Amino acid sequence: MIQPVKKKKKKKKYGNLKGLPPGSLVHIGNNIVENVEIELIEYNQTLHTEIQLDTIEEATACLENKHVSWININGISDTKLIGEVGKIFNLHPLLLEDILNTEHRPKTEEFESYIFCTFKMLSKSEDSLEIESEQISLVLGTDFVLSFQEKKGDVFDPVRKRIKVGKGLSRSRKADYLVYMLIDIVVDNYYEILEDISEKIEELEEQIFDQAQEGQLAEVQSIKKTITNLRRTINPLKEMVSGLIKSPSTLIHDHTKDYFRDVQDHLIQLVDNLETYREWNAELKDIYLSSLSNKMNQIMKVLTIISTIFIPLTFIAGIYGMNFQYMPELSYPYAYPLVWGFMLIIFLVMIYYFRRKKWF
Repeated sequence: MIQPVKKKKKKKKYGNLKGLPPGSLVHIGNNIVENVEIELIEYNQTLHTEIQLDTIEEATACLENKHVSWININGISDTKLIGEVGKIFNLHPLLLEDILNTEHRPKTEEFESYIFCTFKMLSKSEDSLEIESEQISLVLGTDFVLSFQEKKGDVFDPVRKRIKVGKGLSRSRKADYLVYMLIDIVVDNYYEILEDISEKIEELEEQIFDQAQEGQLAEVQSIKKTITNLRRTINPLKEMVSGLIKSPSTLIHDHTKDYFRDVQDHLIQLVDNLETYREWNAELKDIYLSSLSNKMNQIMKVLTIISTIFIPLTFIAGIYGMNFQYMPELSYPYAYPLVWGFMLIIFLVMIYYFRRKKWF
């Protein structure tokens, strides 16, 4: 069963911002990571290094070289660390505030020397079909990319592998191409989730056509909520990518914008698919209700036939009752218990028949 995008019970943290000045660093989210991990990947056409950093200060050297540096931070609940990142890379306090707020919708903002964008990464749970949502924030600088994740674990391993082996244009382009690869792999992962939704709707449709059962309507509603949440995630992401394409900043080169246009086309297709699935799922509800109505009509038809047969018999029995002079059963000592046994057998047979027909 496809479960809606996973949302843990929210803690009321917005109240912590009351009275604070703009740009105050307060983490808003549920994923609390005690041991934050910092990963640094540096590369160019001839070089590739991948190391784990103990402190963010160790990343200052990447600002002085001409390599492309990807600094990935797993865990944003440490507001002190985020503040240190802001000081080292000269990031605006309002940007840091957006990084710490995991409830933001996907968006992009341009600053003087860097571009900021944030969006949602979706993934399926390994032990179920539940969809988990995690905010990803990217900061694109001249020769570096900062990525902020709520927790460890992502869909970026194919990007890391491409950079490591130097596949395609991954190591011959600038940092803006790295941002494209990260967004592109997230969008590609959306396709897998939509395929699961499509398979589930198709499977559910076959089940409803075969036999409408209790619980199927709840699954239809669950799929509806999932589609609604996906639309809230993908539509703003489409606007975000459009903003990167239209950006006048020199940080995004014209040849990279062509790749962003390809991502935008994928997002448009995803939105169209979601609309199709939404209508398809809505039709399932109508099919389910129609199937129940047809089933009820069949039940009423059988019961009406039975009632029609017994109405005249009941009428005759009601008029004459037991008023007969010669009734052999009256002198039979076991007549009374036999009648009760016969009635019980009729009751059990009818229960068995109704259960076999799945009328209840």
